[in-house]
Amino acid sequence: MMQIKIDELMATTGVQFGTSGVRGLVDDMTDQVCWAYVTAFLQYLKAKNIIQTGDVVGIAGDLRSSSPRIMNAVATAIVNQGLVPINYGMIPSPAIALYGLYKSIATIMVTGSHIPDDRNGIKFNKPDGEILKPDEIAICAQVVDIPREKFSENGELLAEKVLDDAVSDANEHYINRFVSFFPAQCLQGKHIGLYEHSSVSRDCLNTIFNKLGANVTSLGRTDQFISVDTEAIRPEDVALAKQWSEEHKFDCIISTDGDGDRPLISDEHGNWLRGDIAGILCAQYLNVDVVVTPVSSNSAVDKSKVFNQVIRTKIGSPYVIEAMARASLTSESVAGYEANGGFLQNSILSLNSKTLSPLATRDAAIVPLAIIMLALKQNLSIAELVKTLPQRFTYSDRLKAFPTELSTQRLSQMSTGNIDLDLDTVKAQFGFVGMPTNIDSTDGVRITFDNDDVVHLRPSGNAPELRCYTESASEQQAMELNKQSMEVLAAWR
Repeated sequence: MMQIKIDELMATTGVQFGTSGVRGLVDDMTDQVCWAYVTAFLQYLKAKNIIQTGDVVGIAGDLRSSSPRIMNAVATAIVNQGLVPINYGMIPSPAIALYGLYKSIATIMVTGSHIPDDRNGIKFNKPDGEILKPDEIAICAQVVDIPREKFSENGELLAEKVLDDAVSDANEHYINRFVSFFPAQCLQGKHIGLYEHSSVSRDCLNTIFNKLGANVTSLGRTDQFISVDTEAIRPEDVALAKQWSEEHKFDCIISTDGDGDRPLISDEHGNWLRGDIAGILCAQYLNVDVVVTPVSSNSAVDKSKVFNQVIRTKIGSPYVIEAMARASLTSESVAGYEANGGFLQNSILSLNSKTLSPLATRDAAIVPLAIIMLALKQNLSIAELVKTLPQRFTYSDRLKAFPTELSTQRLSQMSTGNIDLDLDTVKAQFGFVGMPTNIDSTDGVRITFDNDDVVHLRPSGNAPELRCYTESASEQQAMELNKQSMEVLAAWR
């Protein structure tokens, strides 16, 4: 028997908690490492009396080549804790999370989300939703006894496979969520392109849109895993969408990242909408009162005056979820979104005499459905619908190999708490933008200037990088502002 503390395992293996769950290189995510993380999660839930011996724990995964092996390691850890694993198959992250809420069971999703195939990850959900930062800290403090006889020297499980064949209950429940909420045949006459690639959502999205009456054309399906990041869309995906739109005359093209919690939706010309614009339109269709979104999201949400309140948080879904929970103490209609387009819902939402149950984790499927319905309601194309919002454009870039300590040191000089001193420091560095009028230090340093331009700087949560987000009145200006700001940052090395 070997004892190990999870935070020591993080340091020695490179498999670590990021903004959402554990991630690492597949070669580092041995069966033993995955078993240890899952054991720590389950030990923590047992210690808090959230689950008991004999309870069911749900498992799902994405379409990466390493996911089946890791799912089996997860199932083995569940069995070893005296619990019952149920395999819900290769389904979206929000689908397994939703089913966990519905059945009041803990669930585990094996996914690396949008990162490349040589990496993977594990997302943990309690019976009442995804783990938050306090849970993460408690899991890292767990001490796990690893039975050496279960594993080979390189960390492979020696026992036979314990993961049973998949059942379809969770996938069907997720599909029914949307088919029962939206009006019958509401998408009749709509021609939708479904960019399938290797997204685990591809089949259930096809089913949802078909059941709602759309004519769906499948595009770009592949058995090889492709990394699609909805915040950093690949140039080839930009070109493909325009080509497909021209060829097929779609009303829009839809897609998601690898695990189906971040959406992509284009207009009728094949131009992809940025996630923080898609989030505004989705919340608008659902008649949300209070919107929660990270501080980096496009300010069109504030300027649109569509919502009663807009709350800004640090970047990362746990912060959005915590802020939504607080907002729900005083409001009955609370939802949120991230710059990647993932939509989170903390309240029961009602529309057309139908209700949509809360799902306080990132979801992709709701976003294109709501946007298409909002465009229909307003008798506009999606391109025209986007133009109804205040025209604010964002751009982002990053300096790689920039030590986090240096980022923190530099940014702290602009957020001392002495506003006059801080504004003078900003003026000396970024005077070319305009006169600084506000500094927000919710997450890094977000500077607003007198011409409404925004420069937001923050260290990455996952890597030694300094990120730079800019916002301006045109796409060209936002890009140019970013380029100039990056030149300033490069001189900080």
